[in-house]
Amino acid sequence: MFDSLDHRFTKFLLESNALKFGDFTLKSGRRSPYFINAGAFDDGKKIATLGGFYAEKIQTEIDNEQLPIRIDTIFGPAYKGIPLAVATSIALELNYGVTVGYTFDRKEKKDHGDGGTMVGKPLEDGMNVLLVDDVMTAGTAVREVVPKLKAQADVNIVGLVLSVDRMEKTKDSDLSAVQDVQREFGFPVLAIANVKEIFAAGRQLSTAEGVPYVTDEIAGAAEEYLTQYGA
Repeated sequence: MFDSLDHRFTKFLLESNALKFGDFTLKSGRRSPYFINAGAFDDGKKIATLGGFYAEKIQTEIDNEQLPIRIDTIFGPAYKGIPLAVATSIALELNYGVTVGYTFDRKEKKDHGDGGTMVGKPLEDGMNVLLVDDVMTAGTAVREVVPKLKAQADVNIVGLVLSVDRMEKTKDSDLSAVQDVQREFGFPVLAIANVKEIFAAGRQLSTAEGVPYVTDEIAGAAEEYLTQYGA
């Protein structure tokens, strides 16, 4: 149990100060008692470790036949997805001997030099593209990315791997953002850990001072939030 992927990932989030507790207003406008900040992975060791978790999740889902054996490139949407795509492709090579490209988009089209809106491995018809992103709240980024990719080439988007599934329903349905994207696009959306797994693990983990990361008060606030917004 303590060696499970979600437990190890939760420990990494907490020790990296990427998982914070308090009162946060999300992009969706909801006020949440917890927040996952991808900006906390701000040095080589942390981003390399994060890439390792993504690679492990991808390899596990290939073994489970949720993802295809052949993945041609990892796509990370600008800006937070860029280091994720690069770190994941490196970790797949180093840890599993799998050579995979990486690709990301520019926010603005470049009109000089090599030009274009994409950087990294060029997209071609028939390529298997795997998306990576940090946390999905409403699925807005995916809905922006898919048309961009399809405009470049007739690629096969084989899935999306997230760091955390917040397990919250969208504003327009009782489906979670993950479920809604899966229904709309038909590819699997997979997370290294979901919020329930993270809080369960956090209750078993303690700081260097021996204080539990997730106290009864924090767990209660999270449970109340998920009762209101959880899918």
